[in-house]
Amino acid sequence: MIDLPKYMADNLADIMRTAHGSVLGNPREARFALRMQHQLARGERRRRQLLKREGLEVPPFLIASIATTCNLQCKGCYARSNGLASDTPQRDTLTPDQWHDIFAEAADLGFNVSLLAGGEPLTRRDLLERIAQVRDMLFPVFTNGTLIGPQYIDFFRRHLNMVPVISLEGDAGATDTRRGNGVYQRALMSMEMLRDAGLFFGTSITVTTRNKEAVTAHEYLQLLHSLGCRLVFYVEYVPIDESTADLAFGDDDVQWMEQTVDRLRGEMNDMILVSFPGDEKMLGGCTAAGRGFFHIGPDGAAEPCPFSPHSDTNVATDGLRAALQSPLFRRLREASALSWEHTGGCTLFEHRDEVQAMLQQA
Repeated sequence: MIDLPKYMADNLADIMRTAHGSVLGNPREARFALRMQHQLARGERRRRQLLKREGLEVPPFLIASIATTCNLQCKGCYARSNGLASDTPQRDTLTPDQWHDIFAEAADLGFNVSLLAGGEPLTRRDLLERIAQVRDMLFPVFTNGTLIGPQYIDFFRRHLNMVPVISLEGDAGATDTRRGNGVYQRALMSMEMLRDAGLFFGTSITVTTRNKEAVTAHEYLQLLHSLGCRLVFYVEYVPIDESTADLAFGDDDVQWMEQTVDRLRGEMNDMILVSFPGDEKMLGGCTAAGRGFFHIGPDGAAEPCPFSPHSDTNVATDGLRAALQSPLFRRLREASALSWEHTGGCTLFEHRDEVQAMLQQA
């Protein structure tokens, strides 16, 4: 069995090495990428120390949904379907200081990266300004890109540990069909602004059975490259209802995707390509519930993953150490729930009734 935390930490280190190579023309970005390489190594040593001394296994990264509002109404949006995101705030959110303290504790424990999601994170500039002050962590900010303008360009210039990741579905037709008319063109304008400012940024692409060939075509990656994008997250689609179940990957699609991404990494060696969740079977099952990461909801709830919003611990009141020892997370791991058979991009979403039953156990 693969040593999952070490495997993921090594991959994060590879990402930062590639990032360093891709920004050598920008000395400030290059110095930052080099510093983060050293920080990743320190974080890995810290995690190993905690495991040896306290039996506390710290995964390499977190996912945090910091915003509950969004300016778009994308079709099939899971965050809207489960009530996490809406046009106006519907759920309690932590204060800027609370988020800062959570990530400061995370950095001390050896977490290196937290993906920031929502909702639309750029609707919460107050949170981002405070979180960015945790300099020893890298924060990919998953955004629809429509709110990026001169003020956010200045923000990202000042805070290189905040890396914008702009969401697309492929070309203009696919993106606008899901996200709304004109969103694709607005996203490309944002990429051009980031490129012209010399900033490192990425894109996130939801991959389905329908668009997988289009979004992995060499020509498509060349387009993103010309716009300045150097980081691509391929995220498997998770259906929110049966009507779109045909868009979710099966085993053959997963295998095809892994082989295709491996090939593309050789062709586009100055771009970073990340496939999520990737080959779970090789990794011994789903990497959620603290195996490789866990999710923090906008109110601080520690959840197995964004698609499994069940919690028995709150990081704002209980701290990250308690979250890592969450009884729910422990039950999921001990029951081998992370290896349950499933279709699509998320084991725990498909088995949500079983996860809910575990949460209710005394």
